[in-house]
Amino acid sequence: MADEFLIDRDAETAAVSEARLSSVFDTAVDGIIVINDRGLVLAYNKACERLFGYEAADLLGRNVNKIMPQDYARAHDQYVRNYIDTGDKKIIGIGREVKAQHKDGTVFPIELSVGEADTPYGRQFIGILRDLRSRKVIEERLAKAQAQLLHMTRLSALDEMGAAIAHELNQPLTAVLLYLQSVSRKARNDGSVDPQILSVIEKAEREAERAGEIIQRMRQLVEKKAPERQTLDVTELVTACLEMAELGNGETKTLLSSSIEPGLPPLQADPVQIRQILINLLRNAREAVADQDDKRVNLSVTQNGDLLEFRVTDNGPGVPSELVDGLFRAFTGAKHKGVGLGLAISRSIAQNHGGDLKLEPVSDESGASFLLTLPVHPREEATEQGA
Repeated sequence: MADEFLIDRDAETAAVSEARLSSVFDTAVDGIIVINDRGLVLAYNKACERLFGYEAADLLGRNVNKIMPQDYARAHDQYVRNYIDTGDKKIIGIGREVKAQHKDGTVFPIELSVGEADTPYGRQFIGILRDLRSRKVIEERLAKAQAQLLHMTRLSALDEMGAAIAHELNQPLTAVLLYLQSVSRKARNDGSVDPQILSVIEKAEREAERAGEIIQRMRQLVEKKAPERQTLDVTELVTACLEMAELGNGETKTLLSSSIEPGLPPLQADPVQIRQILINLLRNAREAVADQDDKRVNLSVTQNGDLLEFRVTDNGPGVPSELVDGLFRAFTGAKHKGVGLGLAISRSIAQNHGGDLKLEPVSDESGASFLLTLPVHPREEATEQGA
């Protein structure tokens, strides 16, 4: 009678232990797989079913390499045999990141820890698997945030650097300009200098003056001062922008064309800043069509009510849909060079002039079209302050 009681207690204890183990096995957040020394699946919990898309019945008794990418699957059985023959551990008791494959073919990263046990039925291996996709997303976001923070740190230094550079460059530029003016006056007075040389000196004067103007305008942009508006002839503005955008083209024929509506009124704007926008758009378009057999970039200007519309179009591959939302935000450019500030600064300049810069939808899903709008008669700063 006592023996029967002990047997019943042992059976009860075993049943309770098995029930507890089964409960832990199926409620575990991480995937748990048990395989034998031939790689066949002996146990496969609910978390694995969610992780891989296979039910336990699909894998029990089958090779575990069914949930591995092909390169892992081909080598797995050999790894198991090598360990059994040599005892050389590659992952057992160590744990590392590996690739797994879902039922639908998706390959994703997991963290795999493997333990082993000697049982009456032979050697068995217990794998604990943790999905790393959410962690990878967080890591990628953190990496992007750190990169943006680094860019912001650099950008914050531009204010100080800009003032220092402008100060340092203005001095030699002023000296160069004074020397050129002195030589020019002497040449005119003597009358002995070749007219062609005198013409070159005068051009050098103008370029030195323009360099000084550019530095001052960029300082004003960084300091967020109001633009210095001038009366600009639209045709002359477009011609100058096309010439500057063609520099470094390397093509035997021009890629850029223009179409200007007749009778457009003059534009009241800062010439240096507006040239900066148009040249940036034209050069971006020129890069976009670099791989096209028939390269086309056009700058058109029309009037729409009180606005002048400058439209830069190309026949390149267009702007990827995933980049459209962040196109005008700093540090989101897709170029390998630069910091992604070109379009962000260009829009800021346009809005500072009372206009805007935007990407237009294209009907044929080919190419890109950027629209710069500027008011024909901008409101005066004094009027804005008194409004």
